[in-house]
Amino acid sequence: MTMKEKGVTDIANQQRKQTIGRFIGVGVGPGDPELITLKALRLIQNAQVVSFLANDQGTSQAKSIAREAFSAVQHTQQEIAINMPMSTDRELANQAYDDGAKRITQALEKGLDVAFLCEGDPLFFGSFAYLLERIASEFECQVIPGVSSINAAASALRHPLTVLKESFAVVSGRHSAKQIDTALAEHDTVVIMKAGRARPKILTALRKTQRLEEAKYLEYIGRDNERIVEDVSQLEDKAGPYFSLFVVTKTERGTR
Repeated sequence: MTMKEKGVTDIANQQRKQTIGRFIGVGVGPGDPELITLKALRLIQNAQVVSFLANDQGTSQAKSIAREAFSAVQHTQQEIAINMPMSTDRELANQAYDDGAKRITQALEKGLDVAFLCEGDPLFFGSFAYLLERIASEFECQVIPGVSSINAAASALRHPLTVLKESFAVVSGRHSAKQIDTALAEHDTVVIMKAGRARPKILTALRKTQRLEEAKYLEYIGRDNERIVEDVSQLEDKAGPYFSLFVVTKTERGTR
């Protein structure tokens, strides 16, 4: 391609960007509606189109968290609900993301900005990441960070995640038992996300690494049904809800 041709192409791409919408990932925080940032609140209220994941009944956790933002909307707002099956089958999830990305793309091509609501932070175990990889190459994308469930958990426990030279690791309940064991053995602080179905496996790992007494368990942080279990030896050894995690910290911490 010659320099002249490249210049023409760059101008064409710039003109196209000026006529198409932006795809914006908006973190709405872990559950407490008052933990939404002012920037996220403003974008949700001004968005021409909002998108979010929803279950089979059409309920969206992210939209529920952002309810105060929606109460102040004074214009007609389109919605793109992406129905996500509650299944571990990634093929079904990818089909849902493909369909959602297609409908979001159609709105963007009409020049409409689309705000995608995501619990916690959009790029930390966030569903926005899967849509971003499908859309980012063709459209302008922005990300509005949100308060993660990890930060909310530390606040709810009134307990620092790390101090001084302590190491900190985040793993998922979907990791293998060996990976969870290794994290617990090698790091001072470990947060285990997506604990739901993996709760029995995680409790086994905590016993095996002798860190059961150092663990705290939280569900639905910042919501009306929040639950905190500080003595996890009393926790039911069975699957729990999706929105749950363990926070494991050293009992004795350094002072220097």
